[in-house]
Amino acid sequence: MDDVKAIPTPDQNDENFWATVLTPVEPAWNEPGDDDSFAMDEQLLAAARSLAERISTRALAYRTAGKPFDAALMAAPDVQLAMLRSLYEARRSVDRLAESAATVAGRGGSSYAQLGAAWGGIKRQSARLKWPHAVPKKSASESIPLHYAGGDAVIHHDPGADAWWYTATGADLQEDESEAVHGTSAEAIARATEFLLTHARPTRHDTT
Repeated sequence: MDDVKAIPTPDQNDENFWATVLTPVEPAWNEPGDDDSFAMDEQLLAAARSLAERISTRALAYRTAGKPFDAALMAAPDVQLAMLRSLYEARRSVDRLAESAATVAGRGGSSYAQLGAAWGGIKRQSARLKWPHAVPKKSASESIPLHYAGGDAVIHHDPGADAWWYTATGADLQEDESEAVHGTSAEAIARATEFLLTHARPTRHDTT
């Protein structure tokens, strides 16, 4: 508990906000317990079922007929096939989000050993193969692509100013281009990530 209290928690308008945020804390996370895992299962199941009901041809037939899709219909083999297809899409989403998280962490100073530890304890070499561009070489100053929150950004280095800047397009198609004022690629990534999160695609409420 004392370790938690020792971690600084500045507000975003504080002068030292970004310096503090970009300084990693140890440990980065606490191991999830069974309750956490079960809660994740429930949330994933709800998301996968929502997609399954949208893509299921049987569910579409019920909607067309103006009838509610009773929970008992989930027992139908064809609906479970739609559920399986939905879970496949969930796995693809996890892979995309994991690549984004690994890139932000790696460009912020995390090592492949740390990325591997976070990804269930895989070895450093396996983490490097999985996310080959997440951790930059020490001499690297190339442009860094970033996909996050449904949008895209590219982090650039200006050798003349010895500073970093970014261009970004959010999921809502809003665009932004920063000045070359960021001292590190990690800071530029943090700013670009903040923009992409601010301009994420609005949550869709399906009323059908």
